[in-house]
Amino acid sequence: MRVLVTGAYGFVGNAVVRRLADAGHDVVAMTHRPVGASLPTAPVVEAVHADLLHPEQLRQAVRGIDAVCHLAALTRVRESFERPDEYEAVNLGGTEALVEACLAEGASAGRPLRIVQASTAAVYGVPERQPIDEQTPPRPTSPYGRTKLAADEALIGQAASGAVGAVVLRAFNISGSVAGVGDPDLTRIIPKAVAVAAGQALHVDINGDGSAVRDFVHVDDLARAYVLGLQACEPGTHAVYNVGATGASVSDIVAVTERVTGRPISVVHHPPKDEPPTLLADTALVRRELGWKPERSSLDEIIADAWTAVSAPRS
Repeated sequence: MRVLVTGAYGFVGNAVVRRLADAGHDVVAMTHRPVGASLPTAPVVEAVHADLLHPEQLRQAVRGIDAVCHLAALTRVRESFERPDEYEAVNLGGTEALVEACLAEGASAGRPLRIVQASTAAVYGVPERQPIDEQTPPRPTSPYGRTKLAADEALIGQAASGAVGAVVLRAFNISGSVAGVGDPDLTRIIPKAVAVAAGQALHVDINGDGSAVRDFVHVDDLARAYVLGLQACEPGTHAVYNVGATGASVSDIVAVTERVTGRPISVVHHPPKDEPPTLLADTALVRRELGWKPERSSLDEIIADAWTAVSAPRS
């Protein structure tokens, strides 16, 4: 298939592009970087320059496309409280515009497109019952979570009408690296811990005793879920899958980072915050229906790969 990947040059996009290419798909990378800007090396057949906020550019981007892996979004929870309108415009409005472009292309070509959409565990909020399965009622607690849930619902609504095929992947905490590309977002615990080990940040901030447990998945394992989701995505159908792998506390992450890197991690403790003690993914559905299982998501391998991305010499 000829597959358009939005956000193709981001942390997750890099991994998804490589897995799609390995599976034999022709990958078209969509980027909002200016025409003529230097682009990272990636196994793509074409790069198109388009912005989610420009519908005409999206209509051009999907010409001749069979499927879309939609990864482009604004993703910082705390930032979303400061910029809620922007998050709604990009995450919901941009998704709606992309789906409309796909509907028009499908109608013109005489076959519905397939869309695999990046979603997030943030749509669930803080449910009491753990682990979290796909039947858990969504109750997002941030503008980020609300806009991603609305985007999911917009896509699923179109799939229910038969206009597209849709698979929504709700990832928990993504880390690791592929081809030397790691997560640069130091608001997240593993990137921050390895940055401290590399001397690129001063310390890790921990609220309370560091016992809060979250679910982590290697970015390469998540990328395989996109390939499997694309294979299973039939026009007129829709499905939602949680993708997670390994539960770990903040204290676990600091300890493993010290062991893997051989470097001490400076920690600054803050008073406890009102936050759930545990948020874990129930992945029974994605395992059963897509045949997916984590292969690289031990905490040691996730952190080792994240460390490699920040510590390898730059050419």
